[in-house]
Formats: sequence, structure tokens, C-alpha cells
Amino acid sequence: MTFKHSLKTAFSGLSTHKSRSMLTVLGIVIGITAIILIMSLGRGAQNLILGQIQGMGTKTVTVIPGRQPKGPADFSQSLSDSLKERDLEALKKKSNVPTLTRIMPLVFGSETAVYGSETHRPNIFGATDLISEMLDIQTEAGSFFTDEDVKASADVAIIGYKVREELFGQSKALGEKIKIKGRNFRVVGILPQKGQVSLLSFDDAVIVPYTTAQKYIFGIKHFHRLVVEAESESAVPRTVRDIEITLRDLHNIGDPSKDDFFVETQADVAETLSTITSVLTLFLTSVAAISLVVGGIGIMNIMLVSVTERTREIGLRKALGATDGNILTQFLLEAILLTGFGGVIGISLGAFFSFIASVVLTRAYALDWAFSLPLSAVLIGVSVATAIGLVFGIYPASQASRKSPMEALRYE
Repeated sequence: MTFKHSLKTAFSGLSTHKSRSMLTVLGIVIGITAIILIMSLGRGAQNLILGQIQGMGTKTVTVIPGRQPKGPADFSQSLSDSLKERDLEALKKKSNVPTLTRIMPLVFGSETAVYGSETHRPNIFGATDLISEMLDIQTEAGSFFTDEDVKASADVAIIGYKVREELFGQSKALGEKIKIKGRNFRVVGILPQKGQVSLLSFDDAVIVPYTTAQKYIFGIKHFHRLVVEAESESAVPRTVRDIEITLRDLHNIGDPSKDDFFVETQADVAETLSTITSVLTLFLTSVAAISLVVGGIGIMNIMLVSVTERTREIGLRKALGATDGNILTQFLLEAILLTGFGGVIGISLGAFFSFIASVVLTRAYALDWAFSLPLSAVLIGVSVATAIGLVFGIYPASQASRKSPMEALRYE
């Protein structure tokens, strides 16, 4: 019996019970669909995050107060007031950090904004006029505040798309005044709907001069971040080193392990977040793979039933000259065809649902979520489906091949 004939016989055997065959592969279809969906969304999330980070520029580094957290329990260590005005002025000096081109202090928090009878609690960002260039955000109407506004601690604000909708609805917002912490801020600019920029959402944000935010909104004298831009990507390591040396001198720190600040490059952030998304994707894929084991057991069970039902057929084939190997090949092919067919359907459904999810996420949440179907996901889907058929089909196939022709022909 040739392989071609065995394949034809396997197809014939499966088509005899079409409904049973379809129900049998359902577990495989669900498992492969889940794996493709998770891997596709995981890659999409990773691309989105890395794109947001790269949007801030590969020349950008961030100075963060407190000790660098090593785990969730260390998060409170980053809530520090170690970065102050003198640190900002020291880093601005060319003699301290020659490769630094721009530096922007950043403070942030959340407060209630009021306009008339409407209230909303947006995120408040205090920055300099450099925020527009360094984070690549532009106003839809009006303009950003100026350096003079920062120096004068002016009561001016740029509001995000969602803030405008919540407070003003369809009425005019530009030039109007909103109240934050009992102080009136004139709206000088409105941001377009853009979603996240460099992992920050400015749609639901109010941006004010950092001096104003420190004095009148948060009541602090320190910074939550110092965003630094190096003159080139190759100069980033030197910039980081000079920043560390300068701040250690200012803070009288001799032992680097006792730093009350830490510096993050975009490459560091990208690597960390990439690792996190990869681990989560792997974990969820492992959970989804459990359904494949269940589906494989279902296939083995149905194949054993099929072997019992077709005992006389097996006896007749052996009587006509079929060998144990021919029978083994036939039933093994049936199992592989079942799982292979389920794998193809699962890959197709997984890709379809992933595409739908990317469209929904893009339109509903204004995210730049691109559809991604990794080749590795497709290869894993095909190979896993085939392996399941092979592993769970061997036992039923071997049971069929070991049947005695005489006993099989007498089977009722």
C-alpha cells in the first residue's frame, strides 16, 4: 500500500463521519486560535510600546528621583524629593554635561478642574515650553506657553482633547478660564486627539508651566522627572555618566549604591518593557496550550472508538495483504489530518480575531495599534497541531495495527 493510497484511505475514513470529525477537532481549533490571538496581540502591544518609547527619541534620557526599584516592593523608594532646582541648574552647565543639548523638568499629578458647573479630574503636567519639541506634541488650536510664562509662573494652560469635551462640550474653550485648586487658568492651547505619546496620555491632561504647578497646584519644590536630550545617540552613555557624576557631587554621594536618583535611557525602558510583554505572552500562551492537551485527549478517544467500529474493516484489509505498518500509517494519518485541519482553521480564526481586535483598539482608544501576525505564531500553530496528532494518534494507530486478521473478521 503506497503512501498516496494510505492518505486517500485516511481521507475516506474521516469523511464517513464528518460531524464527528468536526466536533473532534474543536478543541484543537480553540487552542490554536487562542495561541495565535495571544501571540499576535502580544506582538502588537510590544510594537506599540516600543513605538511610543522611540517617539520620545533615542537621544533622550530620564533622571528619576529615589533609588531604582528592583521589584514591586521597592516602588516607594522612587517617591523621593531628591531632584531640585539646583540639580537642574547644575546639569544645564556645559562644563558639567558637555553633551547635553536640552533639559526639561517635569512634575505631575491629578487635580480637579472646574468650568462653570462642570468638573473633571485630569492629569496635570508641569513642564517648560520645550515639552512640545521633546515629546512631539502640537496644539490643534492656540499655542504653547512661552519661557516668559514659565519664569513668571503664569496661570496659563494647554488642555487635552478629552478635558475640552468634559468641561466645554461643543462650546468655545480657547481663551476661557478653568479653575484648579481655587486658581483660574486661561486656556491658551488645545491638543488634538492623539492617544498616548511616549507612554503618556495627553488626551486627558492639562499642561501648565512647571513653576506654576509647583507653587499653586502641588505645593512642592522638587521635580518628579528631569528629561534630558543628548547631542547624539552615540553620546548617550557619556551623557548618563556625566549626569551621575554631577548629581553625586551635589548630593555628597561617594558610593554609587547609595544614589538617591537613577538615570534611564530609552533603550533601558524598551528592553524592560519588551521583556515584560514577552514573559506575559509566553505565560498566556502556556495557559491557552492546556486546551490543546484536552483536544488531543479527545482525538485519541475518538480514534480508539473509530478503531473499534472499524475492526472488521481492519481485518479485511489485512486479509487482502495490508501490513501492520500500513494500518498504523492509515490511522496515524487520520489523527494528523484531523489536528492539521484544526490547526489551519485555528490559525485563520486567530488571525481574523487579531485583526478585528487591532481595529477596535485603534478606533475605540485612539491607539496606534498595528495588526501583527508573527511568522513564529503560524509555525508554532502548525507544528503544535501536527505534534498533537502524532502524539495522541500513535496509541490508537498501534492498537489498530496489532489486531489479528482472523479475530477482526469474526468481530461483531
